[in-house]
Amino acid sequence: MNKLKSYYDKYSEILLYLIFGVLTTVVSIASYFLFSQLLHVNYLISNVLSWIFAVAFAYLSNRKWVFKSTAHRNIEIFKEISSFVSCRLLSGVIDMLTLWILVELVGIGDMYAKLATQVIVTVLNYAFSKLFVFRKSNSNKVNN
Repeated sequence: MNKLKSYYDKYSEILLYLIFGVLTTVVSIASYFLFSQLLHVNYLISNVLSWIFAVAFAYLSNRKWVFKSTAHRNIEIFKEISSFVSCRLLSGVIDMLTLWILVELVGIGDMYAKLATQVIVTVLNYAFSKLFVFRKSNSNKVNN
């Protein structure tokens, strides 16, 4: 049992990111489906709208459960949100370009292309969040 606890302690952040990454992907795909397939909104506009929903969900879940942010003052939270959204904008641009390439140049259906882009975006977003958004300060590293 101690070995399992040790394993969880060591990899909990990645495991939680995977769980909430899957949930964020569900939010993204479901909202994309709603806009593109049910409401017949252009696939690129649908992608932007789904991105907004996914980023909002991802920030809240990553802040609270994955990276356990310690930012509490308004300025700290503002910096955290700004950094998070900036990084997500970068991965969002990569998402849009990849989606466009897959749909327009390769000829893949937009729903399949959207699923494919989510793999790339999930990996990028974890790296960005870990390295730039929710990084632990040196004082937190010493205390942990």
